[in-house]
Order: sequence, then C-alpha cells, then structure tokens
Amino acid sequence: MLSEQALAQIATEVAKYPLDQKQSAVMGALRIAQVEKGWLSPETMLEVATILDMPPVAVQEVATFYNMYDLKPVGKHKITVCTNLPCALSGGVDAADYIKKKLNIDFNETTADGLFTLKEGECMGACGDAPVLLHNNHKMCSFMSTEKIDALLQELAQ
Repeated sequence: MLSEQALAQIATEVAKYPLDQKQSAVMGALRIAQVEKGWLSPETMLEVATILDMPPVAVQEVATFYNMYDLKPVGKHKITVCTNLPCALSGGVDAADYIKKKLNIDFNETTADGLFTLKEGECMGACGDAPVLLHNNHKMCSFMSTEKIDALLQELAQ
C-alpha cells in the first residue's frame, strides 16, 4: 500500500487534468509510487490502476514501455549509462564497460550488497555532454571520465 504522502502527491498529479482524464496522470503516479517503493511490483501497479480508474493492463503497458520504470527490485543506486550512437562515439560504451568492471556486474544486474544496479539507457538528450550517466532517474552526470566515475561510485557507496 502506498503511504498517505504518496497518495496526496498522486492526487496533486491527478488535479492537473480534467476530471474525466485521471489516466493522464499515470506516468506521474508511477514515478511517485516507484520513488516510495523502490520499484513497481504488480501490486503497486494495480493500486495505481485503481486510483486512476484504469484497467491494470493499461498501467502495465505504460510501465513496460518506458525504461525509467523498474519492474524488478534494483539496488539503492541505479546507474543508467547512455549507449546510443552519439554517446557511444563519445565514450558512453567505454564508461559502461568501466563501470561493469569496477562493480563486477553487467547491465541489468545488481551488486551482491544490493548497492548498485547498472542499466543501459536510451538517449538522455545530452549528447554533447557524453558520456552521460543518470543516477536513480533524477541526477544527470555529464562528461563522465574514469576519474569522475570513481568519485561518483565512492560517494554513493558511503
């Protein structure tokens, strides 16, 4: 069950749309639910569907379409690396490979201590800042050299 605070935040999202279009708040509601729960379980998606008066499959379609939603538990720190062509040509793949070696995991894996999950990301709209990483869907990190990656991982591990 979502907390009263999360329900209030979802109500704020719903209020942005006409009364007969509550489903328009689905992406915001899923984001709020994921921030609270850490990931989107089938039960959480069902709760969002109930709140928004949507068929559960419609909520699941949104959650499975966008890569910022996690349908399985992830580590405390989810690091998403852009590997689309412009970023790949500017070091994105190298940055991803470096993180894989540092953390001893591959894409879609979580470290044994549950601290880090590594994801491969789609374009983040910052090709000129490559390599680009996204931390927990909220903090974009640009120009990520190996030194900057080391500093970020060290900071997050504390």
